[in-house]
Amino acid sequence: MTEINEIKTNELIKRRLEELEEIRKLGINPYPYRYDVTATSSEVLANFTDPENDEEKEKRKEVHVSVAGRIMGLRRMGKASFCHIKDDAGRIQVYIRKDDVGETMYSVFKLLDIGDIIGVKGYVFRTKTGEISIHAVSFDLLTKSIQPLPVVKEEVTETGEKIIHDAFADVELRYRQRYIDLIVNENVRETFVNRTKIIQSIRRTLEKNGFFEVETPTLQSIYGGANAKPFVTHHRALDIPLYLRISNELYLKRLVVGGFNRVYEFVRDFRNEGIDRTHNPEFTQVEWYQAFGDYTDSMNLFEEVVEQACIDVHGTTKITYIDTEIDFKRPWKRIRMIDALKDKLGLDVLNMKKAEILKYMDDNNIEYDPKITHSKGLVIAALFEETCEEDLIQPAFVYDHPLDTTPLCKPLREYTPEQLEEMKNDPEHVIFAERFEPYIYKWELGNSYSELNDPVLQRKLLEEQVERGRGGEEETHPLDEDFIKAIEVGMPPTTGVGLGVDRLVMLLTNSQTIRDVLFFPLMRPLDK
Repeated sequence: MTEINEIKTNELIKRRLEELEEIRKLGINPYPYRYDVTATSSEVLANFTDPENDEEKEKRKEVHVSVAGRIMGLRRMGKASFCHIKDDAGRIQVYIRKDDVGETMYSVFKLLDIGDIIGVKGYVFRTKTGEISIHAVSFDLLTKSIQPLPVVKEEVTETGEKIIHDAFADVELRYRQRYIDLIVNENVRETFVNRTKIIQSIRRTLEKNGFFEVETPTLQSIYGGANAKPFVTHHRALDIPLYLRISNELYLKRLVVGGFNRVYEFVRDFRNEGIDRTHNPEFTQVEWYQAFGDYTDSMNLFEEVVEQACIDVHGTTKITYIDTEIDFKRPWKRIRMIDALKDKLGLDVLNMKKAEILKYMDDNNIEYDPKITHSKGLVIAALFEETCEEDLIQPAFVYDHPLDTTPLCKPLREYTPEQLEEMKNDPEHVIFAERFEPYIYKWELGNSYSELNDPVLQRKLLEEQVERGRGGEEETHPLDEDFIKAIEVGMPPTTGVGLGVDRLVMLLTNSQTIRDVLFFPLMRPLDK
């Protein structure tokens, strides 16, 4: 079947190349430099009103609009033809007569195909069937398409429901040829329009709250700010290894030290890890840092940012994701990690030995990485991830995570220095940190801390992480001495947030995989 389709496509390409040559012989440049557009299709449709009398109808013929778009439908009828053109605002029908455009240009029109791009100048009228259309007085060929588009048919049922019969439905091909996907599948285009609206909404909310947008390096000589494996490259002139950033956290904190009290950045982060429904090696995050705040301030702003994004896209705080209604209205549920475990499993993990928790996991076939078993805190975090995340459907903040999950966060403020010292020396005690993760529809949507700004403790925790890396933990990162120096200069009390933009877009556009919200997701090469 594939070979037959390929032969048919090659025949169509050959015919279109012949048409291209015929157009050139008629003295027409099929790829001109520019075209003056005065209106979009949607503007033409929105501004049209039916003339009140014949006199007004005749006057309308003197008022011309100029529209450009891709031909998506053709109906030729001897000396007159109809076509539908699509621009970035919608579609509109065009009526073209030989007597209006001239013999040469009508000959050109007869050589056009679906997918070609034309510019049309004419007046707006309503056809006998009631469709608002443009009566062309002239048209120009702007681009002759060589590759045929897949045919997409629309059917309107008796109830008015529009059904699209899509000839370009192969999922992998859609990701590889997104340009065609965008042309023929209007819902795909709408997804990416909404993606931009979401990003614009986040930016507006942050700036309304006094945040300043900044830029930090993508290429870094030392990677850090997250537990992840980096992509490695080499700078020839300096003869040094460089890393694509896994996070911008450490640079944004440097800016807080430098006096920028509220900063944010939209970034592309890169992590050399697996690909699945919610993970792509290259992805978008927005991170923001607020001096003189703590993680409760970040909870409040996080839910404001997401609630407003939902309203800006949908006009309401309620959406349906797949078959589940989700309400983003503030305030969101807040629950401590240990309380979530107690509610779900009936376990009081604080008063259980690490070995007892591991036995429970083994007895119940709960998976965990053997490399975490040195830390009771990491075991508790793993138990939560494997058992509780699936129940977090409505927006919720899970807070107070074990300190061992991150070296960049402050311990809970309730601990005295003496308690901290005692707990550090007892492997059965767990120190908890002022950290939260927001969850929606089972997914972790971000991360936030009351940021650690004690330089002595910061160095100690980062050095311990480096040692664990030497012991085999792959996702630890090296010690960044310049970052430590910045903290030693003095960072004010600060809270920081990372929000996964791609996952938020998935939720707000009802997209079931991250590839549906990335224009060009990473794909395995065809020869692999």
